[in-house]
Amino acid sequence: MRAKTVTHVEYEVLNALMDDEVIAETLESLKESLVPDATDKVAERRFNDGVKNVAKLILNMAERRLHRLPPEHPEYQPKEE
Repeated sequence: MRAKTVTHVEYEVLNALMDDEVIAETLESLKESLVPDATDKVAERRFNDGVKNVAKLILNMAERRLHRLPPEHPEYQPKEE
């Protein structure tokens, strides 16, 4: 589908970030840096919590754009009143 609005592009970018294998590989590399000792459960919990928080932010940003997608988009949802 052709990009109809800037919001449409933002939505697609946010979805691509959540689904991309390159992002998963980057997160694994980042985890190796931030949790260098696999037995450090505190650092691992912090990392996992941080990743969950950012994922939640991205999903929330995408969700807030659903009502602004082109009506013919398969994930379009009318704004709730």
